[in-house]
Amino acid sequence: MKDTITVNEAYKAMILYLEHLYELTSSDELAGFLGSMAILEDGKPADSAVWQDWLEAIEKAKTKQDISLKLQ
Repeated sequence: MKDTITVNEAYKAMILYLEHLYELTSSDELAGFLGSMAILEDGKPADSAVWQDWLEAIEKAKTKQDISLKLQ
């Protein structure tokens, strides 16, 4: 197994992870979100805003040393 993955591979891994969570929970909200994340024939997500949010999350992950859950 290689040490690094591409942005696209990471996106696909997130989909697989969320699909697994959906199988465990049957959450309607998660199902809806997965629908917007679905990769279309052109290789892009069904909802283009999801891809932009994903890229922004990657940039934040690259720059933040400490990532913790912030509950409101």
